[in-house]
Amino acid sequence: MTPAERFARLPGLLAADTDLRRRGRWLDVDCRIDIGAEPFHLVLRQGALAALERGPRLMRATAFSIRGTDEAWRRHWHKVPEPGWHDLFALAKRGVASMEGDLRPLLQNLQYFKDLLALPRRLAEED
Repeated sequence: MTPAERFARLPGLLAADTDLRRRGRWLDVDCRIDIGAEPFHLVLRQGALAALERGPRLMRATAFSIRGTDEAWRRHWHKVPEPGWHDLFALAKRGVASMEGDLRPLLQNLQYFKDLLALPRRLAEED
Protein backbone atom coordinates (compact mmCIF):
# COMPACT_ATOMS: atom_id res chain seq x y z
CA MET A 1 0.00 0.00 0.00
CA THR A 2 1.46 3.36 -0.99
CA PRO A 3 1.54 6.21 1.52
CA ALA A 4 -1.19 8.02 -0.47
CA GLU A 5 -3.42 4.92 -0.40
CA ARG A 6 -2.80 4.62 3.31
CA PHE A 7 -3.71 8.29 3.89
CA ALA A 8 -6.86 7.89 1.78
CA ARG A 9 -8.19 5.66 4.56
CA LEU A 10 -8.18 8.62 6.96
CA PRO A 11 -12.00 9.14 6.95
CA GLY A 12 -12.63 5.72 8.45
CA LEU A 13 -9.81 6.08 10.96
CA LEU A 14 -11.08 9.46 12.18
CA ALA A 15 -14.70 8.29 12.27
CA ALA A 16 -13.64 5.50 14.64
CA ASP A 17 -11.80 7.88 17.00
CA THR A 18 -14.51 9.63 19.01
CA ASP A 19 -11.99 11.15 21.43
CA LEU A 20 -10.04 12.88 18.65
CA ARG A 21 -13.25 14.21 17.10
CA ARG A 22 -14.35 15.50 20.51
CA ARG A 23 -11.02 17.29 21.01
CA GLY A 24 -11.41 18.99 17.63
CA ARG A 25 -15.04 19.99 18.13
CA TRP A 26 -14.21 23.73 17.87
CA LEU A 27 -12.15 23.33 14.70
CA ASP A 28 -13.42 24.37 11.28
CA VAL A 29 -10.70 24.62 8.62
CA ASP A 30 -9.84 23.65 5.06
CA CYS A 31 -6.27 22.45 4.62
CA ARG A 32 -4.08 20.54 2.21
CA ILE A 33 -1.85 17.59 3.03
CA ASP A 34 0.59 16.41 0.36
CA ILE A 35 1.62 12.79 0.58
CA GLY A 36 4.58 12.77 -1.78
CA ALA A 37 3.29 14.16 -5.09
CA GLU A 38 -0.37 13.43 -4.22
CA PRO A 39 -2.37 16.34 -2.72
CA PHE A 40 -5.29 15.75 -0.38
CA HIS A 41 -7.76 18.51 0.50
CA LEU A 42 -9.32 18.13 3.92
CA VAL A 43 -12.46 19.93 5.04
CA LEU A 44 -12.67 19.67 8.81
CA ARG A 45 -15.90 20.74 10.52
CA GLN A 46 -16.28 20.45 14.28
CA GLY A 47 -13.38 18.01 14.41
CA ALA A 48 -14.94 15.65 11.87
CA LEU A 49 -13.79 15.12 8.32
CA ALA A 50 -16.58 16.64 6.23
CA ALA A 51 -14.71 15.96 2.99
CA LEU A 52 -11.44 14.50 1.76
CA GLU A 53 -10.63 15.13 -1.89
CA ARG A 54 -7.68 13.40 -3.49
CA GLY A 55 -5.81 14.98 -6.38
CA PRO A 56 -5.03 18.49 -7.57
CA ARG A 57 -7.74 21.14 -7.45
CA LEU A 58 -7.07 24.41 -9.26
CA MET A 59 -7.77 27.59 -7.34
CA ARG A 60 -8.72 25.70 -4.16
CA ALA A 61 -8.43 27.93 -1.08
CA THR A 62 -6.89 26.38 2.01
CA ALA A 63 -5.68 27.89 5.27
CA PHE A 64 -2.41 25.95 5.28
CA SER A 65 -0.55 23.09 3.64
CA ILE A 66 1.62 20.35 5.05
CA ARG A 67 3.85 18.66 2.49
CA GLY A 68 5.97 15.59 3.04
CA THR A 69 7.83 13.05 0.95
CA ASP A 70 6.58 9.47 0.60
CA GLU A 71 9.52 8.32 2.73
CA ALA A 72 8.69 10.87 5.44
CA TRP A 73 5.10 9.68 5.77
CA ARG A 74 6.03 6.00 5.49
CA ARG A 75 8.52 6.32 8.34
CA HIS A 76 6.24 8.63 10.35
CA TRP A 77 3.51 5.99 10.24
CA HIS A 78 5.57 3.15 11.70
CA LYS A 79 3.93 1.80 14.86
CA VAL A 80 6.85 3.25 16.84
CA PRO A 81 8.62 5.79 14.61
CA GLU A 82 12.35 6.28 14.91
CA PRO A 83 13.64 9.50 16.49
CA GLY A 84 13.46 12.31 13.95
CA TRP A 85 10.53 10.71 12.12
CA HIS A 86 8.02 10.77 14.99
CA ASP A 87 6.71 14.34 14.81
CA LEU A 88 5.65 16.95 12.22
CA PHE A 89 8.28 19.41 13.40
CA ALA A 90 10.95 16.72 13.41
CA LEU A 91 10.07 15.96 9.78
CA ALA A 92 10.33 19.68 8.94
CA LYS A 93 13.67 19.97 10.74
CA ARG A 94 14.94 16.95 8.80
CA GLY A 95 13.92 18.71 5.56
CA VAL A 96 11.47 16.05 4.37
CA ALA A 97 8.32 18.04 5.20
CA SER A 98 7.18 21.64 5.18
CA MET A 99 4.30 23.71 6.52
CA GLU A 100 3.06 26.77 4.64
CA GLY A 101 0.23 29.29 4.80
CA ASP A 102 -1.72 30.62 7.77
CA LEU A 103 -0.39 28.35 10.48
CA ARG A 104 -2.61 29.75 13.23
CA PRO A 105 -5.30 27.04 12.92
CA LEU A 106 -2.56 24.40 12.88
CA LEU A 107 -0.77 25.79 15.93
CA GLN A 108 -3.99 26.49 17.85
CA ASN A 109 -4.98 22.84 17.35
CA LEU A 110 -1.51 21.35 17.19
CA GLN A 111 -2.13 18.18 19.20
CA TYR A 112 -5.27 17.48 17.18
CA PHE A 113 -3.33 17.71 13.89
CA LYS A 114 -0.42 15.65 15.24
CA ASP A 115 -2.85 12.94 16.27
CA LEU A 116 -4.88 13.23 13.04
CA LEU A 117 -1.79 12.81 10.88
CA ALA A 118 -0.62 9.89 13.02
CA LEU A 119 -3.89 7.93 12.54
CA PRO A 120 -2.47 5.84 9.64
CA ARG A 121 -0.12 4.25 12.21
CA ARG A 122 -3.10 2.16 13.27
CA LEU A 123 -3.10 0.36 9.92
CA ALA A 124 -0.96 -2.75 9.63
CA GLU A 125 2.58 -1.99 8.52
CA GLU A 126 3.71 -3.40 5.21
CA ASP A 127 7.49 -3.22 4.94
